[in-house]
Amino acid sequence: MVDRQRARVEDAMKKFIDDLDKSQLRKMQADMHKCAARCCEDSTSPLERVHDCIEDCSIPLSYAQKYVQTEIGGFQERLQRCVLQCNDEIKDKMGPNPTESEASRYTGEFEACATKCVDKNLDLLSKMFDSVKKNLVKGTYPK
Repeated sequence: MVDRQRARVEDAMKKFIDDLDKSQLRKMQADMHKCAARCCEDSTSPLERVHDCIEDCSIPLSYAQKYVQTEIGGFQERLQRCVLQCNDEIKDKMGPNPTESEASRYTGEFEACATKCVDKNLDLLSKMFDSVKKNLVKGTYPK
């Protein structure tokens, strides 16, 4: 059951990252390379200036990637905290030496709690994805 929930989260994350890559990040990467190529076409500038120019070209993509990674990390931390809370609640209920039937019941309770965490956070994930996408389009994210 827990593996199924993990797979749901991984699938949603993969879809999000693929969508962001195709809709936003790839264009930014292409723009970065075009910018760098223009830097290299300047045969009158000294080598150091060309290198600085190329570095400057990579800054927007670097900021965007860092922003996306920060948002994904925040989502993962939030989900992890929720599941850890489920674990703590079950540990509090369960005595030091639970019977087999008690352990089975508590495992079921933990799985139900963890599933609620995943459901709740996947709902929030789609909102986060929309927000990240809008911010990338606008270029309004922490630099």
